[in-house]
Amino acid sequence: MQTKQAPMERIIMLYVPWALAALLSSDAQLSYIIAWLGSFLIFFLTLTGWVKPIPNDMSVAEQLMRPIFLVQIIFAGYMACTSIFYFLDVLGYQNFEKVSTTLVDQNRLQYTAQCQRYYCLGHAAFVSGILIFMDYSTKSKYYIAKDKLANLLMMFAVVSFPASIFFIRIPGLSQFANQFSSLSFIAGTLALAFAIPQKKIGNTLICLAFYFFNFYTALTSGFKEPIIISVLVLGVFLYPNYKKLVAGIFIPALLILFMFLPTYNRIFRQNAWSGDASADEATQLALDAALNSDSGDEDDSNWGFMVYRLSEIDMFIKFTQSTPKTVDFYRTKLLAQSGMAIIPRIFWPGKPSTEDLIMERVYDAGVVNRASSVSAKPAFIVDAYLTLGGWGVFVMMLIYGAVAQIISVKAEKLFGGYILGTALVFSGLFQIMWRGLSFEFLINTVFWSYISMLAIHKILTASNILKEV
Repeated sequence: MQTKQAPMERIIMLYVPWALAALLSSDAQLSYIIAWLGSFLIFFLTLTGWVKPIPNDMSVAEQLMRPIFLVQIIFAGYMACTSIFYFLDVLGYQNFEKVSTTLVDQNRLQYTAQCQRYYCLGHAAFVSGILIFMDYSTKSKYYIAKDKLANLLMMFAVVSFPASIFFIRIPGLSQFANQFSSLSFIAGTLALAFAIPQKKIGNTLICLAFYFFNFYTALTSGFKEPIIISVLVLGVFLYPNYKKLVAGIFIPALLILFMFLPTYNRIFRQNAWSGDASADEATQLALDAALNSDSGDEDDSNWGFMVYRLSEIDMFIKFTQSTPKTVDFYRTKLLAQSGMAIIPRIFWPGKPSTEDLIMERVYDAGVVNRASSVSAKPAFIVDAYLTLGGWGVFVMMLIYGAVAQIISVKAEKLFGGYILGTALVFSGLFQIMWRGLSFEFLINTVFWSYISMLAIHKILTASNILKEV
């Protein structure tokens, strides 16, 4: 296997787009375009193996769940590439057509370009952390017989689901419910991808039941992300065996979801969250509205969704307008609050609400009014900026990428390779790293997910399911 370390000059190349965009910051429009296109260059240089060779222990199609691929594409792609619609809106475009009566707000344009430069810098730092620690050359001391793998994956799905229900009923341990619910979904989807080519009818039917149950749960959650993830993950797991089928079905399916989900979610929330309809009734109303919608109302149109909700740059801009101008950098305060969040409430009944701690900086920045019921928690890169500006973005995003990669490598060592290690345990327990939430939520979840990973390893070795080589 290739273990060649990335040459430093090639890692430095990842920062050239950010540096060039910063040098040309006086031309906000050009600076934004360079920074935005810079992320696509970073994708190209890293995913082709130019900066550092891609691990060759398996084909690319068989290792898509590793951080360099899926985590980078989802996390960095969402963070750094979705702001283009907001940028077009700033320039006076609506539904991709220039509105002649719109004057460009130069101040807003400058802030948009500045935040995009931070996104480009954060992307470069994040993937640098991954590349520095991307080394799967050390063989695992454990293994599981290949003929038992499909049944083990199904067992994970079956056991993890009731475990999630058990934890949600125990005050102070509800965070473990989210871990095991996610693990159950990943295990069931992975088991389905194993059962189909092996033509195991029983396993396939059970796994299909799990998958559709999880998809229904996502559909009635009121959130877009679980629905998209449900389709995306199944496509990724099926891709190694059915490349043409996945490309022909799942890619169009994802595009269709992006077209219809804004209307679906809006109608579902209006009916289900207000108590006017049950979840089933709200789902039917939302589906009818999505399939028969028109985009006459520009606030609720797909354009409005793409500008203000697909990307979080508008919120980022509001934070950069207040920090450090009226609110000083937080330095170590957010990390200290994250340390508090790690302590389970069962051991500290009087622990301050993590949600309230996070929302305090949202109120201080004037992102939302204190009297509002809206929840608008900052993304990880925003917290990185609030910590210490550009240096905070560079350091924290570098650590983020490094931690994701180190955990993936550790998981493969503990669980006998990619399938159980990265595809199941890392993707199931550490799915939050695809999203990049606020410091307190992310650090707390990653810490306890790591503890869960070690506990699962102990259980599997003690029960002789995982055997030493």
